[in-house]
Amino acid sequence: MSLIDDFIGLFFPVICEGCGNLLYKNEDTLCTQCLISLPKTNFHNDTDNPVMETFWGRVKLESASSYLYYTKAGRVQQMIHNFKYHKKTDVGKVLGRMFASDLITSPFFQNIQLLIPVPLHWTKLKTRGFNQSEVIVRAMAEVMKVKVETDVLFRRFATDTQTKKSRIKRVENVSGKFEIKNPEKIIGRHVLLVDDIITTGSTIESCANLLLEIEGVKVSLASLGFASK
Repeated sequence: MSLIDDFIGLFFPVICEGCGNLLYKNEDTLCTQCLISLPKTNFHNDTDNPVMETFWGRVKLESASSYLYYTKAGRVQQMIHNFKYHKKTDVGKVLGRMFASDLITSPFFQNIQLLIPVPLHWTKLKTRGFNQSEVIVRAMAEVMKVKVETDVLFRRFATDTQTKKSRIKRVENVSGKFEIKNPEKIIGRHVLLVDDIITTGSTIESCANLLLEIEGVKVSLASLGFASK
């Protein structure tokens, strides 16, 4: 079987989604060097971390963390870009499981009862083929042993890309774009809201404040990347 694999590898080489180098037989999706050099934040070990600070005065969060620092032209950006725009969903799954493995060691994420991904509008979902936040969430759920809920938070309208917008423009872009359905499914629950990247936090702010309108709901936050200023 290894001879067949070697032959196939000559014509269809498997490369690392972080650096583009060839993967060895014992590597999958990301090479060992990329895994070792991941710029982990370790925010899950500190309640007063930069993610929490981003939302002070904007959203009442129980806890918040991002797995990796996200910088322009950096390795993490390459990974997330391949994940979102080149359908390399294994990247999101690998990083999601690794992130969850860290979260379950933290005292600040012990009482999570539900995982909720930031939703995509159905038109973008149809174009992309998947919701990147849901891919991450379902990988995290495998490790955290927590149920995923996708029938409560919905995106009412499609929004323009947030990439080049200022914080004020980002807030305006997502204002009123989300809605709650089936609120009874999360009454009194502590939910972990999950997104891929946090920059200004406008999308998370809009989603979290809607969830907090439901009776007894507590919200914590997690993202794969944190775009530090």
